[in-house]
Amino acid sequence: MKLIVQIPVLNEADSIADVLADIPRSIPGVESVEVLIVDDGCTDDTIAVALTHGADHVVRHTSRKGLATAFQTGIDTALRLGADVVVNTDGDHQYPGGEIPRLIAPILAGQADYVIGDRQVDSLAHFSPLKKALQAIGSGVVRWASDTEVSDAVSGFRALSREAALRIFVTSDFSYTVENLIQAGKKRLTVATIPIATNPVQRPSKLHRGNWDFVKQQAATIVRTYVTYEPLKTFSYIAAPFLLIGAVLLGRAVYVYIARSFGLVASNDQALIGGGVALILGFVIFLFGILADRIGGLRRVSEEVLYRARAREVADEEWRRTISARLDQLEQALLEDSLGLDREDAVRER
Repeated sequence: MKLIVQIPVLNEADSIADVLADIPRSIPGVESVEVLIVDDGCTDDTIAVALTHGADHVVRHTSRKGLATAFQTGIDTALRLGADVVVNTDGDHQYPGGEIPRLIAPILAGQADYVIGDRQVDSLAHFSPLKKALQAIGSGVVRWASDTEVSDAVSGFRALSREAALRIFVTSDFSYTVENLIQAGKKRLTVATIPIATNPVQRPSKLHRGNWDFVKQQAATIVRTYVTYEPLKTFSYIAAPFLLIGAVLLGRAVYVYIARSFGLVASNDQALIGGGVALILGFVIFLFGILADRIGGLRRVSEEVLYRARAREVADEEWRRTISARLDQLEQALLEDSLGLDREDAVRER
């Protein structure tokens, strides 16, 4: 069992040494623990400091691509390096490395594919009441959209099994956290959450420019991702008010038409026109949902093709590593045999 801890970084020279020092290198049930640094365009000494303090691998972006892209780069690289479990943590040392054994425990036990570290936001002193309220509302919306029970949807401290890492793929330009959760829920991966401790945050977030910018970006991500995986439901929700209004107006038009037989003097033209237009709009929107749902079927096929291609790539890399190791062993054995024969020849000559 191989664990790779990936750390996306952007100018974290002041904290990366503490992050690396805190990562346990021996965990029960894990044969090896390696650290992968994802350089998202650092302009300081982050990478040099990381290599000095024990980072095993570095993958670099030539310029800043954003946290979502850095996360996906890390996942792809970790899979190629043979990871059975991938842990993502931040370079600001918000998440204690000592929590990693607890984080991966459900995966090692075969009880989960994806584990989120719950920061227990209500107890975080550096979160304002407004931020806590927004966090609670946002996590509630994500729980509804993803069909999961994660209470801290935007926590970056998370562990993925190899299967989960192969199944999910980030398409957002902003952040991976929410999109991954919705993907995991819709793909029926088993998602678990565990409460974790956190370290004091020493700097403001580099991901966004304030609470409202964060809410706007994440709301857009939730809508896009939910529509991607539930197009028929989405368009049905939009069509429902038009269909209801149309039915009510047409019902009134029919009532007026019948009432005329009993001497009621009233016009049903407006209700008839308004109801007809509303029903037509609702029906057209619903048809868009059916079309989007069929396109979604093609997307699911494409995702399965991507999954199998990634799985094959990982298997090929693992085969190459195995063959290389066996060839090295064979070469060493042949060398030892040759040295042994040489010694025997030397003894005979004597």
